Amino acid sequence: MAKTVIEVRKNPNENNASVLRRFSRRIQESGIIRKVKGARYNGRSESKLKVKKSALKRMARRKEIEKLKKLGKMLTK
Repeated sequence: MAKTVIEVRKNPNENNASVLRRFSRRIQESGIIRKVKGARYNGRSESKLKVKKSALKRMARRKEIEKLKKLGKMLTK
């Protein structure tokens, strides 16, 4: 995500509320908040290798559990 710098300078006869209001308007117009909210839950996807490794681990674990169930060393639900 690219950085966007928004700068608002206070005019001599301007109060703090109006400066804040101008800053908020500039932020909204730039679309920064929309970008951040949109990217909030979009994490990086796992690599194919990592997905494959976890699938292999899961398969091995299930195979081991089935083996233990057949030997009677693990209770079935």
